[in-house]
Amino acid sequence: MIRAVVIRAMNRSENRGPGILLGSLAIFSLSLFLIPAFVIRPFRHQSESALGLAIAVKRIAPALTVAALVGVLALGSLLWRTSSRWVRTGIVIALVLSAASAVMVRQNYFEWMFNPITAAGFVPAGDVHLGDKEMVMVVRIGQEARAYPILQMAYHHILNDTVSDVPIVVTY
Repeated sequence: MIRAVVIRAMNRSENRGPGILLGSLAIFSLSLFLIPAFVIRPFRHQSESALGLAIAVKRIAPALTVAALVGVLALGSLLWRTSSRWVRTGIVIALVLSAASAVMVRQNYFEWMFNPITAAGFVPAGDVHLGDKEMVMVVRIGQEARAYPILQMAYHHILNDTVSDVPIVVTY
């Protein structure tokens, strides 16, 4: 009986280091997804340094999240046998967070927020009623000109169009 208690106490102290490393890897993996997602938010101010950090993290995140996921899997399998139910729950949570991060860093989740306009409707300039302060983006190619209201473009962010038989992409 005393021997079993001593062995359990030894296993807990031996598992502390790998357990902390497992949790750190899961948090690191999650941060590789959350930093760009938090910094690159639409309609929010983004400083040059924060945007630079977010883009750098987004660039290296796919490789690092896979490495972190492999580490979480290895440490989780090492700790599983000698762990309590609570520790096993933590291992599963760390694994789910790491796997979700590895998937999400490969997605362009910003495109989910802004759907391109598929069929833009245009009216003659004389029929348009814009507010005095409403801004537009204007494209002129040859004799043909188009105006795109900023309010509409701010939501959709992208429009594929053709002006004077020239395909263009309008973005804001």
